[in-house]
Amino acid sequence: MLRVAVVGSGPSGVYTAQALLNQSLVPEVRVHVLDRLPTPYGLVRYGVAPDHEKIKSLQNSLRAVLEDERVTFVGHVQIGGADGVPPARLAELYHAVVYCVGAAADRPLAVPGEELPGSCSATRFVSWYSAHPDSAPDDFALRARSAVVIGVGNVAVDVARILARGADELRATDVPRAALGALAGSRVREVHIVGRRGPSQARFTTKELRELGALPGARIVVDPAELARDPAYAAPDGLPLPAVVRRNLEVLRGWAVRGEHAPSGAAYDRSGAARDPSGVPDGPSGAVYGPSGAAYDGVRRIRLRFFLRPVELVERGGRVAGVRFARTVPDGAGGVRDTGTYEDIEAQLVLRAVGYRGVELPGLPFDPVRGTVPHAAGRVLRYGVPSPGEYVAGWIKRGPTGVIGSNRSCAKETVASLIEDAPLLARRPAADDPLAVLRAWGQRPVEWDGWLSIERAEQALGRSLGRGPVKIPDWAGLLAAARGEEH
Repeated sequence: MLRVAVVGSGPSGVYTAQALLNQSLVPEVRVHVLDRLPTPYGLVRYGVAPDHEKIKSLQNSLRAVLEDERVTFVGHVQIGGADGVPPARLAELYHAVVYCVGAAADRPLAVPGEELPGSCSATRFVSWYSAHPDSAPDDFALRARSAVVIGVGNVAVDVARILARGADELRATDVPRAALGALAGSRVREVHIVGRRGPSQARFTTKELRELGALPGARIVVDPAELARDPAYAAPDGLPLPAVVRRNLEVLRGWAVRGEHAPSGAAYDRSGAARDPSGVPDGPSGAVYGPSGAAYDGVRRIRLRFFLRPVELVERGGRVAGVRFARTVPDGAGGVRDTGTYEDIEAQLVLRAVGYRGVELPGLPFDPVRGTVPHAAGRVLRYGVPSPGEYVAGWIKRGPTGVIGSNRSCAKETVASLIEDAPLLARRPAADDPLAVLRAWGQRPVEWDGWLSIERAEQALGRSLGRGPVKIPDWAGLLAAARGEEH
């Protein structure tokens, strides 16, 4: 019997377990899927937006794998770190270990003012409304009137959509109580999605983009002059463009024709005086005024901006008050160059969504430049040589690229390498009862029954609130629920 540990219960980890079950060369395989959290599904539970019910339903297919009798879910087990099991010791318990730990860190902007209160990663915002237990339930009060989301990928579109969506529309989802309450009291009136390059180089999918235009109570604003700067925008129909780019440009063109056109920021050149992007105070009798000074008309505006590179986050009163952007234009080689002109956009909330990076797991080799574990077809490389019994799959293997389905082929490649190595791996010692050893080492695993108990507790919480299942947002609550206790 071949005993394999898979570290990580997100899509890459579960697809790895599934590939191990589906292969036929090694008839007897037992898989333990380990996770730091007491809950399975990784980013499907804690990264997919709550209003994307079709994508979240992927949990059903992941669940089928984890409920297979040859698979054991082992949550609440820390691998690496001061309180965790070192990879070298984990390797003593299994014939092989596959690390599917994703890319947990976000990329910084590396501009002055990024550390100001009111500036944070989109990852943190997603974790908050997804009830990740590492996120404080009261992380966001949403008192900002104007928010800037830097980045033009699907994560940027997700967080902008949640900011612009009414709380009543999210009540049917599993958004936690604190987040739903904060969204209900949100004062956000404008959301700017800003990219340093043009629309043809944006990374969002057309489906995500169109969803913005379907939001009730929101208006999309696109500046046709910014679209026109992109050579692909005015390209003839015969010019070969990726299908997704052509569809995105069609959507943006339609919004530019129908919508408002004026950008909300103030522009100036190198010699000009900078506008003070400190915000506009509330008007008399409780009226709220937007950055342009016009009274709020009850419509939230989502402004899609292009060819603007962030150079500084502007401070006022100890908090972020705006973002200073350098205007860019295409450089003719696929990149952009600065023009020497600048624009300030007011913002009391700035969310960066410019990509993820893998995080080093102590005890495993790590490439700090790529943010991945060095490997050859999934085999972990130590000093350039494959390390027996150690493998990687998912983002920690290939970097944060692709969609959820991309993890399937990635996992299959790694499992093919593992099965090829199986005759040698089977000669390695492995524990008869790895969970007993983990407990002896101070871990307190939450197995599948514990997860089912958490599910029941979330269903009960939702019923008490007149809603469907509502996520438990904190460690203490999750662990109490796993033990069948009230919290």
